[in-house]
Amino acid sequence: MACAAFLISGLFRGCVGAVCTRAAASKLTSSTSRTLTFTCIMKSKRKTDHLERTASVVRREVVAAAKVCGAASESPSVKSLHLLVTDKDFSFKAGQWIDFFIPGVSVVGGFSICSSPRLLEQERMIELAVKYTNHPPALWIHNKCTLDSEVAVRVGGEFFFDPQPTDAPRNLVLIAGGVGINPLLSILRYSADLHRERANKGSGYEIGTIKLFYSAKNTGELLFKKNILDLVNEFPEKIACSLHVTKQTTQISAELKPYITEGRITEEEIKDHISKETLFYICGPPPMTDFFSKQLENNHVPKEHICFEKWW
Repeated sequence: MACAAFLISGLFRGCVGAVCTRAAASKLTSSTSRTLTFTCIMKSKRKTDHLERTASVVRREVVAAAKVCGAASESPSVKSLHLLVTDKDFSFKAGQWIDFFIPGVSVVGGFSICSSPRLLEQERMIELAVKYTNHPPALWIHNKCTLDSEVAVRVGGEFFFDPQPTDAPRNLVLIAGGVGINPLLSILRYSADLHRERANKGSGYEIGTIKLFYSAKNTGELLFKKNILDLVNEFPEKIACSLHVTKQTTQISAELKPYITEGRITEEEIKDHISKETLFYICGPPPMTDFFSKQLENNHVPKEHICFEKWW
């Protein structure tokens, strides 16, 4: 489950300087959500449970009903879901996660949103990508979830990118490992939306350059690679990516080959992108996030320019 760390000054409006406390009592949108939420919270007692790990993390008050309106296999081990959330009080910032309440499942899930906030604003839709594990919410998503299944969701997290129109341009370096791509893909997609809006309107936030470093076991486990490459090709002057595979055993396709490096993401690659204007977002297994956040600090990147989230 998610565990957030450093906040980036100026880009985390509403969270900067906030003392992390237990979430306020939820403002429920329906009696169904109320019963579901209380049941899950009362019964969700595992020591490594998402609610316990994130008990001190800021959450929004709204618990909204959501309906599954699409599902697909993103890799042999990851399933994506599209959820329709009609409650207009439900919103999120790029990079945040949701508490995921399932009827009949006592354990509460915690999953990062991988879509842009613009998709929610325009179509009332959010997207998740969930890896298969023995954790009850993940098992439900992979084995029992169907179209029109109903759940409830609540937004939380202090790991997000939310620039205001008058903020200074910033470059972004996004470092992802495995399903840690999810919140970073949300940030990438949102950044592309901001760039489109500025190009169309001549106003709004001016995004700097974005470099995505993304590592997985093999190309089959590189999630959303087509979406990522589509953005690279749409905005070659703004967005670039370096895709890494650590245990590739099959031939890499001609389409992917220019973007693939065999082996782990290295400190040297990241160091090339250090500057005063660059913000670093890291999400992946704890050893990976610990390594890169420490290396960035050792290379004199200010702590307020480093934001990471660990997935357990």
